[in-house]
Amino acid sequence: MADLSTQKILFTQDQIWEKAKEIGKQITEDYKGEEVVLLCTLKGAILWMGDIMKNIDLDTQIDFVCASSYGSGTSTSGIVKITKDVDMDLFNKHVLIIEDIIDTGTTLKYLQDYLKERNPKSVKICSLLDKPARRIADVQGDYIGFTIDDLFVIGYGLDYDQRYRNLPYISYLEG
Repeated sequence: MADLSTQKILFTQDQIWEKAKEIGKQITEDYKGEEVVLLCTLKGAILWMGDIMKNIDLDTQIDFVCASSYGSGTSTSGIVKITKDVDMDLFNKHVLIIEDIIDTGTTLKYLQDYLKERNPKSVKICSLLDKPARRIADVQGDYIGFTIDDLFVIGYGLDYDQRYRNLPYISYLEG
């Protein structure tokens, strides 16, 4: 396990919470009078979804999906696998994908297209982090917490080989 004592904290828990309040207010305004399905991408977005949903003043439903193109490495395999599908009917509903990070965009673009086949009213993306330097798929977030450089980030739900998700802040692994 890496020594995190010298790691730089990119975003504190308080900074993340403040950003969730700001985005939650914007989502409430954008969907005023509508119901929204918050679709959490497992496993990394759980903490972010909790923060976002506490700050949305609308009728909401939640569901979960698990899709990945990483496996246990630090770079995408390019092959997307859905290992846990959405349970609810998304027909004619506003769907807001709650994501931990938009990196290459491969998984998120696949998921976005996959969900559109279910004829929702809309599909938008709310991501804690955006890393545009590595983008290869044509996908953009609608609500972005923070834009970051090309770092391998950990903490606040984000992992390296299933570790570090429990850190109460966002940091990164070096080299």
